[in-house]
Amino acid sequence: MGEVFECEIQARVRDVNLGGHVDNVEALRVLDEARLLFFRFAPLPGSDRPGLFRDVPSGVAELVGAQRIDYHSEMRFVAYQPFLVRIWVSHIGGSSFTVGYELRVDADHPPAIVAESTVVFWDTTAGRSWPISEEVRATLASYLGEPVDLRERPGR
Repeated sequence: MGEVFECEIQARVRDVNLGGHVDNVEALRVLDEARLLFFRFAPLPGSDRPGLFRDVPSGVAELVGAQRIDYHSEMRFVAYQPFLVRIWVSHIGGSSFTVGYELRVDADHPPAIVAESTVVFWDTTAGRSWPISEEVRATLASYLGEPVDLRERPGR
């Protein structure tokens, strides 16, 4: 397995819904913030230039093509206790890749959430997907690991 990016995302009072736990939409926001940190600031072995997208040309954007999230336990808000997120790349395709996540409310707890997002590189000038270059593929591969273990969907 390649590297795993770990970060902390601060919980906010507004993350809590009327039931007293972290709202599912806000949990997705936490994953989104962590994903942006991963893409822009993940350290790369043997390099002083961080970020998985450091070699993506200007004019190429990243678009979320799909997301899947499984909630395993309730997430209660605890003041000044950040969420702990682990992220890695679980698949690299021709113009897209998938990242896996685990979100914990405490380091010694099992993941409260496991999720994956498929991200498509989009050439904004050409108006179509951008084929992943060998340079970008190698950078993504430094964080390549196993797919997230998501629950089977009924009827599949």
